[in-house]
Amino acid sequence: MKRLVAWKDSADRKPLLLTGVRQCGKTYVCKEFGRIYFEDVAYFYFEGNKALSSVFDYNFDVERILDELGNIIRGKRIIPGKTLVIFDEVQACPNALTALKYFCENARELHIICAGSLLGVAVKRERISFPVGKVDRLRMYPMTFSEFLRADGGEGIYRGVRKYEKDRELPQLYTAALEKALNYYYIVGGMPEIVAKWVETHNFAEIEKLQDNILQDYSSDFAKYAPKTDIPKLGWIWESIPKQLAKDNNKFVFSHVKAGKRSGELEDALEWLVDAGLVYRLELVKNPELPLAFYADAAFFKVYLADVGLLRRKSGVSHQTILEDSELYKNFKGAFTENFVLNELIAQEIHPYFWKSQNTAELDFVFEYEDKIIPVEAKAKLHTRAKSYQQFCRKYQPSVGFKFSMKNVGKNQVGETITYSVPLYLIWLLEKYLKEEGYGGKDEL
Repeated sequence: MKRLVAWKDSADRKPLLLTGVRQCGKTYVCKEFGRIYFEDVAYFYFEGNKALSSVFDYNFDVERILDELGNIIRGKRIIPGKTLVIFDEVQACPNALTALKYFCENARELHIICAGSLLGVAVKRERISFPVGKVDRLRMYPMTFSEFLRADGGEGIYRGVRKYEKDRELPQLYTAALEKALNYYYIVGGMPEIVAKWVETHNFAEIEKLQDNILQDYSSDFAKYAPKTDIPKLGWIWESIPKQLAKDNNKFVFSHVKAGKRSGELEDALEWLVDAGLVYRLELVKNPELPLAFYADAAFFKVYLADVGLLRRKSGVSHQTILEDSELYKNFKGAFTENFVLNELIAQEIHPYFWKSQNTAELDFVFEYEDKIIPVEAKAKLHTRAKSYQQFCRKYQPSVGFKFSMKNVGKNQVGETITYSVPLYLIWLLEKYLKEEGYGGKDEL
């Protein structure tokens, strides 16, 4: 919401594209933003609405389009500066996307937001005439752990933690509550409808029904929106992700998706899932130099889901297994923790890679921040001995690094590297750590 307000007040504002995985709350936040900050909201939903799409078939005259949208489609005039215009599922009308160029050039005073779950897929695969340079972008994600904590009655804990210095241990008053909340988050995840049901009922059966519904909706999207030749491939890959994460070396292997299938036959289907925001690719970097993207090996990668609650449900891990921390779950728990950490990093607009040396040492995450390379080791429990992390620090001597685990807050020196121990439930404070180290200016949290 803060970012939407900043966009609203920007002198250089352009039409805004709001993207994100289906059912992460895009429509809700658009309407709520309009309700709070505008006199009027003009909401248009394009999927399956041919009459609405026909408005954009004739030409891209902005005055005509606004007149027909307002006076004919909704029966109420659209007033720039007072009306927020929302185009929902805009990818269903390619001409509406093309029209954004003309809105930008000829109606800059109009506030217009376009939302779309499969916008990335549509732009890449349907050859839409995309208005390059004429739109602003914002991406939404499932709720992070800190957002879940606040929604579930933990506002006091959230505010209290922020007052502590970054390397001061938290008392049990906080750690016990945060550990409990993190276990619940592992079970529930961050999809807003599911979180709302959890806050209302705290009933595991109720939230699992909703998780099953969302997973089924995603599978239905394959048949509805993907190319026919990719539909079975999408299903194979979608079903294989938890199994591949469960392996000791959770590198994604195409031959494990379906016997006899090679990467060339499945790559397009995997990219469809990435473009839809359902999965993330974590690529290998062997030579951690700036820019990391230049040294990434796109052929060697891991695949994770966009939401840990859905991963937990899709993997068949019961809520009781999470709460009891069963030993039978310890192998998969490592990959599950990596998935959680990756989701938290990406939600902070940090897009990491993983590092592997020639002698098989492997570091969970490495990312660039400002002009620094930051190593990260993720552990599911208290144990934080990490030979690969130490090897990385000795070899490349980064100035700062992080160990995420269930260990309390701490700070030590590994060679030339200042290493912060950060509990998994405090990853949302990562930017604060980095800024207080002198990266990125004054902390604004």
